[in-house]
Amino acid sequence: MTTTAPISNALTARRTIPALLAWLTCLCLALPLRAEPIDELAESLQIDAMIEVMRVEGMAYGAELAEEMIPGGSNSAWQELLDQIYDAEKMRTIVRQGFAEVIEDSDPAPLIAFFSSDLGQKIITLELEARRAMIDDAVEEAARQAYLDIKGSEDPRLDQLRRFVDVNDLLETNVTGALNASFRFYSGLVDGGGLQLAEGDILADVWSQEEETREDTREWLFAYLLLAYEPLEDEELEAYIALSETTQGKALNRALFAGFNAMYDEISYALGLAASRQMQQQDL
Repeated sequence: MTTTAPISNALTARRTIPALLAWLTCLCLALPLRAEPIDELAESLQIDAMIEVMRVEGMAYGAELAEEMIPGGSNSAWQELLDQIYDAEKMRTIVRQGFAEVIEDSDPAPLIAFFSSDLGQKIITLELEARRAMIDDAVEEAARQAYLDIKGSEDPRLDQLRRFVDVNDLLETNVTGALNASFRFYSGLVDGGGLQLAEGDILADVWSQEEETREDTREWLFAYLLLAYEPLEDEELEAYIALSETTQGKALNRALFAGFNAMYDEISYALGLAASRQMQQQDL
């Protein structure tokens, strides 16, 4: 149910997942929606805390983007634009709309029961802590190396995580989200006048990134999961996997991707548009 919904751009594949990433089960509901049970679920998922982590990630990514694309790097005008793009309330609104369209016919009771339990709260806290920690490049690199050290092995925890990823379709859905976000970023650059490319050329460039994006996504995803769930007992992780396999769990996963992919599509386009305009202003 963890959703690492990545933000992709043509320049920094290394940041593909964290910037738009994933956003995990605890990021799941940028609600409240309408009904009180959904409000209760949103509160148990610590949504405000996760949105803030996402915003910090995005602001850091925006600073890196400026170094790559804007002459002179980041400046006060760019920082103001980032504040507007990564506005937490706007982010919640977009997620709420996308999520509601998918989850509204699902029964939230089993989800509330799980995420309000001691185990559910433990999982959410671990996800938040790991997500926050991996904003630090050194922590991210160490987590990636920990995964690479056991990649391809029959490590029992790695096997559990493979099943978790498969049940929730985390890899392919995140790759699709990342490529879509990359397309939106290019579109923003073109619409802002900073890049001249036909839509077909944009699509070709985005698809040329597919395999690299998939490998980077896989590496970040397993690195994150290993870090986040390391304190969990095997049976605790099995309970989480079991929830993901239920009708409600699958509906939640679909809703999360719908909401967060919509949010990152909007953010990616806005970043492309803002970068394009800053590039042109610097040229004047």
